[in-house]
Amino acid sequence: MTVFFHELKRGKVSLLIWSCAIAFMLGICVLIYPEMKTQMSDISEMFADMGSFSDAFGMDKINFGTFIGYFGVECGNVLGLGGALFASILGISALAKEEKEHTAEFLLTHPVSREKVLAEKLLAVFSQIIILNLVSAIVTVLSVLAVGESVDAKVMLLLFLAYFMMQIEISAVTFGISAFLKGNGLGIGLGIAVLMYFLNIMANLTENAMFLKYITPFGYTEGADIISNSAIEVKYLAAGLVFTVTGLVAAFLKYRKKDIG
Repeated sequence: MTVFFHELKRGKVSLLIWSCAIAFMLGICVLIYPEMKTQMSDISEMFADMGSFSDAFGMDKINFGTFIGYFGVECGNVLGLGGALFASILGISALAKEEKEHTAEFLLTHPVSREKVLAEKLLAVFSQIIILNLVSAIVTVLSVLAVGESVDAKVMLLLFLAYFMMQIEISAVTFGISAFLKGNGLGIGLGIAVLMYFLNIMANLTENAMFLKYITPFGYTEGADIISNSAIEVKYLAAGLVFTVTGLVAAFLKYRKKDIG
């Protein structure tokens, strides 16, 4: 597990910063709700009548006047988009950074197979995502307890599960892409995360673009849908699992035969 612990050590500062930043914003988002509670019903009605804008962000499906409705849209975007960006950075840099820093040859001269290197790097990526989500969940729960709001535990759990699965998918896809890169792919990784976010917005705007929800992982993390149905949309999640597996298989197949130089 040498590679695994090396990856965790190398990424500890980034993990600390992202975890603290996202958890802090989630905590603040929850803690200010009591001050905004009396205004949220009026805001909810206003957003519900804003046509395409409301459709794009699912604001026509839920009530901001309830804590879970407020959390699903406002706070959810913090962990949703923030977590996606973090996952894309982890995935895209997992393999490409070795060649960028000219450490790949040194790493692969050790008595360890490329498959084991890949497996331990992937485990390190997933472990950091788990830590980020655990920290975010703990801070959210403590903040909810602090404000004394009643929460539908099942829906809250589904929201966090959906965000976690999305981050796993994005990290797996960018991990696969990373195996094909020889330089810094940070821009590519971040670009993919942002593109997926906007594809979901486009899918919400018109029925003709609904097929995009099978492509973007944000399709099954839609807070409004999860809250309304008390469930994650299985068909979109299944498509996400296909992309996840494809990314991982591509990484292993490519890296096994890649000319490292």
